Formats: sequence, structure tokens, C-alpha cells
Amino acid sequence: MVSTPTRTGPGRTRAGKAAPAGRAAGDVRPSLPSRIRSGIAGFWSTLEGSGKSRNGSTYYLILGASLALTAIGIIMVLSASSVEAIAAGESPYSIATKQGIFAGIGIVLMLVLSRVNVLWLKRFAWPAVVLAVALLVLVLVIGKRVLGNQNWIEIGGFTFQPSEYAKFALVLWMATVLSVKAKLLDRWTHALIPIVPVSFCIIGLIVAGHDLGTSLVVMLIMAAGLFFGGVNLKLFAAAGGVAAAAALILAVTSGNRMCRITSWMGQSCAGASDIGFQSEQGLNALASGGWLGVGLGQSRQKYQWIPEAHNDFIFAVIGEELGLVGTLVVLVLFALLAVAIYRVVSHQEDLFARVLGGSIMAWMLGQAAINMAMVAGLLPVIGVPLPFISYGGSALVMSLCGVGVVLSLARAHMTSASRSKPRGRPAKTARKRT
Repeated sequence: MVSTPTRTGPGRTRAGKAAPAGRAAGDVRPSLPSRIRSGIAGFWSTLEGSGKSRNGSTYYLILGASLALTAIGIIMVLSASSVEAIAAGESPYSIATKQGIFAGIGIVLMLVLSRVNVLWLKRFAWPAVVLAVALLVLVLVIGKRVLGNQNWIEIGGFTFQPSEYAKFALVLWMATVLSVKAKLLDRWTHALIPIVPVSFCIIGLIVAGHDLGTSLVVMLIMAAGLFFGGVNLKLFAAAGGVAAAAALILAVTSGNRMCRITSWMGQSCAGASDIGFQSEQGLNALASGGWLGVGLGQSRQKYQWIPEAHNDFIFAVIGEELGLVGTLVVLVLFALLAVAIYRVVSHQEDLFARVLGGSIMAWMLGQAAINMAMVAGLLPVIGVPLPFISYGGSALVMSLCGVGVVLSLARAHMTSASRSKPRGRPAKTARKRT
């Protein structure tokens, strides 16, 4: 049987079969990088949505990422603290139970603040910052000293860290002051006073308790407030230079801090040969985790090899037990939180709301970046906890309160967008012919 010749053309193959739908003959299949980029773009557009759904997705991205990080924190605190709790004769669940209780309190406060109009918080700005200064002074008088830092007030078995509350109070106060002086911020006296003096007063009280890590985070919050307030970049650079000089002086005037810096640079420190022990063990934990980790609860470094494994170095335990995949999950959650909060801040037209949201973003994400860089050996060990994940009731409650304020901003924007959406014209009724 003689086969008849087939005619080729657009949409036809040489064998006479139709080409796959959506693909003409001779089309080149997209490369793997292009497909990956298009897949990521499609995934992100699904998260963003469009119109009103996009505003809603931002709200739920912030809420979901924060709750996921908090849940991971409780699980990892249980895993990292159980060994030390048993060695101290306590229940292996004691520390994780406390963290869970504080998480419940923080989530309730977060949901309450998410339903409160942030403008209503302005009336508490000055009382909040005055209370923060008073508590920081009180902690120097009757405070509890732990591992060389005097940062806690203990009353009836309840421990509270005023420096964590001071972060939230400073954010609220800066936003209020800058919004009142919005038309005067082009003058350096109004731009820097009283923001810089009050901020350095808080920083000085924190440093007096020997907590350099928290003081650096407060400096970052101050810088973010000035930046989102629209202060002239020259004044902003000058304030940043003063802050950097102050941090350098604080480091040079302390032998322990200088030993940490020189140890990070690979040099030995006389009289403190074990100063880099914590950093080395943290890197060992990250390296031994591999791709998938040794398994949840199976960490070896937490057996009193890593000091404060459930606190500042909990990211190292995550890397060891859950591997590179686990650390990437944490990084992705923080990245989603960063993008979502920035989206909320970028839509704020009111100066108070913009400074408030931007300062909270710098506080949480800057502190997270410092902690993870510290554990990975990119920065010296300065004692900064990982937000939402490290053990600490005061830090967790205040972080969730900050998220609640951002959720309130997102909710307000979502509501205003839905109200400003133009409605369709009412249908015209047909006139009856007479």
C-alpha cells in the first residue's frame, strides 16, 4: 500500500499529526531557568491575588508566617531544652510549657491589637516610653543578673525583661513624635531632637546592664524610625555615624566584647581561650545536619555542648536536627514576613503609620538577620535571640504585639481599599411605551 504524502503547515507535524495545543511546530521549549522563574512568578501571583484579594493575602501572609514561626519555636525549644531540664531535675517539658503559655498570651494580644485602630495608640506613646525608662532604671537597682547581663526583674517567680518592652514603646513613641513634627523634619533640630537623645538614654540604660546585643537592635530601630520618617539623608547618615561610633566605643571599652570580636576574626584572646567555644559548636551543629538533618530531637550538640541552645543558638539546633531544608524553611518564612510587612508599609500615606510599621519591620527582621548571621559565623557572638523562635516570654509577647500592630495597619488598608472600590452603575429600568 502506497502512503499518500502529507501536507505540513502551521499546527501540523510531518507525520500528519496535530501539534500539541498551545505549541506551534518548530517552537523551542523554554529552558529550565525560565520555567523556574515562571513557576516562582506564578506562585507569588497566586499569593498576591488581585485587587481586594491581594490586600487580604497580605494580612494572612503576615498572620500565617508569624504563627508558623511561633509554632516552630515551641517545638524547637522543647527539643533544645529537654536535656538541660532533665539534668536540672525538672520536667523535660517545663521550659517548652512556659514558652507555650507566653505564646498563647502573645497571640491573644496580637489579635486584640489587630482589631484596634493604630491612631488610638498615640495617646499611650509618652506614658509608654516614660514607663520603659523607669523599668530600665529599676532593673539596674533590683534586677536579676544572668550570664553577666542584668536585664530581668523577678517578682514572685515571674521574670520580665524590660528591654524587650522598651523596643515596642520606642517604636510607638517615635512614630507619634515624628508625625506631630511632620512639617518641621527638614530642620535638623526637629528631626533629631528629641528622638536621638531619648533613644540614647534607653540605649545607655541597656548597656549599663551589659547587654550590647539589645542596644544594637535599639539603634537599628532608631535609624529605621528616622529613615521612614523622611529625615534628610545627610542627617540620617550623621546619626548613623554617631551610633556606629558609640557601638565601637562600647566594644573597645569591654574586654569580653573585644575578645568576642578578635575570636570571630580568628585571633586568640589572652585569658579567654574558651570565648569562641559557643560559636564553634554552633558551626559544628550546622555542619553535621547535612541536607535533611539528624532528625527532630536527635541533636547531639544540645547535650551541653552549645551554651544557651534553646535561646540565642536555637538556629544551630534547627540546622542540626532539620538540616539545610529546615533552616531554609525558617528563612523563607522570615522572607515572606519581610515582603508582606514592606507591602503594608509602602501603602501607608499617613506618616505615623509608615514610621510605626517600618520600625517594627526593621526591629524583627533586623534582629533575625543578626541572630542567624551570628550563628553562621558571619558576625561575632553578641547575644541576640531569634524572634518568635528563641526561648523568652518577654521577647515573644512583644514580638507578637508588634505583629498585631502591623496586622491592624494591613486590615485598615484592606478596609479602605474595599470602600474606595468604584461600584457599578445601577441598571436602567426600561421605560414603558405609551
